[in-house]
Amino acid sequence: MSRLPRARLAAGLVVGFLLGAVVTLALQGSAGNDPHFGRPGAGRTPSATSGSTLPKTTPEPPATFLAWIPGGMPAGFEQGASHLPGIDRAVVVGSDNTWLTRSFSAQGTLVDDPPKPYMIPLESAEVTPREYAPFLPPADRSVTADLAAGRGVLGESSAKIRGLGVGSVLEFGYGRAKPVRIRIAAVLPDELVGANELLVSREVGRKIGIGHDRYALLQPSGHPTDAQLTRELHSVVSPGTLIQVRAPGETPYFRQGDAVLPPVRIKQIFGEFDARPAPGNLGYLQIDPAWVHQHIVTAHVPVLGAVQCNSVLIPQLRAAMAAVKRRGLAGAVHEFDGCYSPRFILRNPEANISHHSWGMAFDINASENPYGVTPHQNPRLVRTIEHYGFIWGGTFIVPDGNHFEYKSPPPAG
Repeated sequence: MSRLPRARLAAGLVVGFLLGAVVTLALQGSAGNDPHFGRPGAGRTPSATSGSTLPKTTPEPPATFLAWIPGGMPAGFEQGASHLPGIDRAVVVGSDNTWLTRSFSAQGTLVDDPPKPYMIPLESAEVTPREYAPFLPPADRSVTADLAAGRGVLGESSAKIRGLGVGSVLEFGYGRAKPVRIRIAAVLPDELVGANELLVSREVGRKIGIGHDRYALLQPSGHPTDAQLTRELHSVVSPGTLIQVRAPGETPYFRQGDAVLPPVRIKQIFGEFDARPAPGNLGYLQIDPAWVHQHIVTAHVPVLGAVQCNSVLIPQLRAAMAAVKRRGLAGAVHEFDGCYSPRFILRNPEANISHHSWGMAFDINASENPYGVTPHQNPRLVRTIEHYGFIWGGTFIVPDGNHFEYKSPPPAG
């Protein structure tokens, strides 16, 4: 297995991502502008500075809005939204997990070469280049010609994790007679590619396994509020459809499931694994045992008892649950329902990879708070856990009231 050592990049990865996210907010407010490193042997290791804080969001004048629907955007959404009187233009972005089998530097040197039968899960996005161009800054719009020609664009964080740049080649299709190779034409800031790891045209995207439209970018003609734009968009979807709309400055990540960290950020903090869909176990993953051995540990946590989670998460989880116990809330935790679980979201093989696969999310009181049902967790319990840097699934557009996952480092002191 060939890997270029990239540990020297670790200290700069998180800072680079955060700076990119701050730029995101500026771009969202300028004119014209959706719900997991260096690898010595066993797996790309997380950044030593994973305790960095998330970027602060500052409201900006409306320019580009985000809209996404749980489960994906319906057929015809882009055309329907584009014809609404209050919207100048719209573009829908497809995104899915794809499987990277090898990569090569611009000089032809083998870089990524996961041990067979494992592959590298890579969140990739597809767009129609001509429609996507107005949503890029003028200086970057020429990249859409490269997309139309079959080349790809890496997000900045993805390029750093991979140790790749312009001219490098990504290969998809382990087991295929003729793998798909994509030459990289550009590296763009994460915010310009929705924090996806790779951006390609729709024609190329279909070849590497992208098949679901996940979110839309919208440029309204006026200055609507979220509520006003949501009402407009409901006219082009089926009655009762849940739509999440975000205005510029409301979220660092203009993408589906914007409340949680994107996979590229999760990889920076918790490490990147090689995996494959688990044979004979639909909806689950089989992760390289070497990565599991290096990153997943069993440890004792107050209130919860023995947990199996990512080693990076354990100190923060211990602190949160110690506070739960100290505040007399241990009795509100009736059951612990697990942390590390290598699988797809809702065990659906067509969904994205569950954040449980990195061991950075945990579930409690699941029988009382099933997915999609109004949650009944103790409010003080939720606030205590949230205070220690976790996000609660009960606030998701489709509530997942038993679910908590890492969002940010705990407050200092």
